[in-house]
Amino acid sequence: MAERVGLWWARRQFSKGAEVPYPVGSYREAWAPFPALIRQYHPELNAGIALSQIPPAADVLLLWQCEAGHKFAATPDEQRRRPGRERRRSAWCPECSDLARPARALPMRDVVTLPGAPVPAAVANPVGRAVLRPRRPPRKVQLCPKTPDLPIGDAFVSACAPKPASAVEAELRADVFARLSVTPGLNAVRVARPFFDHLEVWPDILLPELRVAIEYDSTGRHGLEHVGKKEDSDRRKDRTLRAAKWEVVRIRTGRLEQLGPYDLQASAWSPKVLDRLLDTLRVIRGPLLVDPYLA
Repeated sequence: MAERVGLWWARRQFSKGAEVPYPVGSYREAWAPFPALIRQYHPELNAGIALSQIPPAADVLLLWQCEAGHKFAATPDEQRRRPGRERRRSAWCPECSDLARPARALPMRDVVTLPGAPVPAAVANPVGRAVLRPRRPPRKVQLCPKTPDLPIGDAFVSACAPKPASAVEAELRADVFARLSVTPGLNAVRVARPFFDHLEVWPDILLPELRVAIEYDSTGRHGLEHVGKKEDSDRRKDRTLRAAKWEVVRIRTGRLEQLGPYDLQASAWSPKVLDRLLDTLRVIRGPLLVDPYLA
């Protein structure tokens, strides 16, 4: 069970026999991919303990404050896994999320009672009524019919693929195809099992001759991209591609940690990162297969 930060800190002082069991900066790299959490954490609300002194896996209850001023308690693991598809800066705040999606009001009923008569229980406590409903059958996934019937692992042009999300992604694509003479324009890979409601996956860049997919990951403007639940989706996407006999190289910026064995960490896209990417392709497929495609 999670305990308050003051009690947790005192227990760690006793177990480690030190006044400062975790020096400031001990876990700075672990928290760096979560800039929104760094903004919401305030040492003065947590016994003067800095966020970089708290292990991300610690079962400790911390006090956070969002940009709207709402204060709420949550453990590090709850905070790191909270963001999903929301792109709002308040996505880590439960109160802001509830305000954005208000609960539906219960329907009112007109009940007439005589003076002095007891109020019916259904009116006195409408929320406390237990209504038994039959269990709904599991929802069947409706797969998109636009995916062509191709062999597993084939690359093709998909009408459902999203447009490039950033200018950096377009620059990366142009630089890669300027150095590699491979088939351009393909944006999807046919896979064996559904990825959400499609039998296709849409990497940022496809190198079909090498069967390598390239992804460009950053935390985005508000620090919500490719962290938390989005990271789980990225891992699932990589597993789906590898099951189709493709390999994945992710270029991870914003101090995002590596997800796969061939991922590259960089501060930003640059010609040096492109050279590292080409070296990684040689490691994956071998120079005898990669070098003939160099422009």
